[in-house]
Amino acid sequence: MTTRATSRSGTSRSGRRPGNSGTREAIIEAARQRFSEVGFDKASVRSIAAKAGVDSALVHHYFGTKQDLFVAAVAIPIDPTPVLRHIAGTPLDRLGEGLIRNILGAWDSPAGVGLVAAFRSVVGGGDPALIRTFLLDIALRGVRERVDSPPGSGLERVTAVATQMLGILVMRKIVELEPIASMSHDDLVRVFAPTLQRYLTGTLTSP
Repeated sequence: MTTRATSRSGTSRSGRRPGNSGTREAIIEAARQRFSEVGFDKASVRSIAAKAGVDSALVHHYFGTKQDLFVAAVAIPIDPTPVLRHIAGTPLDRLGEGLIRNILGAWDSPAGVGLVAAFRSVVGGGDPALIRTFLLDIALRGVRERVDSPPGSGLERVTAVATQMLGILVMRKIVELEPIASMSHDDLVRVFAPTLQRYLTGTLTSP
C-alpha cells in the first residue's frame, strides 16, 4: 500500500507510509494478519512491512526483532525472553518442574493480570491461530526440539504439556478453583511436575 506525500514545492509524490502516529498500529495489524495466515517462521518482516505499506526498516525501528513484533501483535504484556532463557537452561530430567516454576512465575508476576487478559481475549473470540503460533513457534519451540525423542514425538509431547499448563491457568486464574487457586508454587510442582515430566521424556503410549 502506498500513500501520497507532498513535497516542499507543493507537488504530490508517491511513497511508502512515513513514520507517524498511525504507523505502529498499521504494522501491528499487518503482523497479526500475516502471522495468522502463514505462521511465525514464514511471516517475514519484509512481507509484514509490505502489507502495512511501510519500509521494513520502520518495523525494526518500532519493534526490534520479529519475535518482539509478534509479542506486540498478540498483546502479551511481558517479554518472554527471560522466561524462555531460564527454561532452556533447565536440565532435561527436571524440565517439567522448570516449566511449571517459570510459567507460574510469569502468571503470578505484576504482568500476570495482562497475561490472563490476553488469554481471555483469545478464548472469547480472538484469533486462535496467533496463540497456537505463540505456543508452538516461540514458547515451546526450544522445548520441542530438546524432547524430540524418538524423532517426531516432540510436537505431541509439547502439545500435551500445553494442555496441562493451560488447564492450570484456567483453574488458577479464571475459574479460581480451590485448592489450585491458592496452592503454592512448591505444591503445584509436587502435584503436576511428574505428569509434565512424563509428557516430556517418558512413554506416551500405553504399554
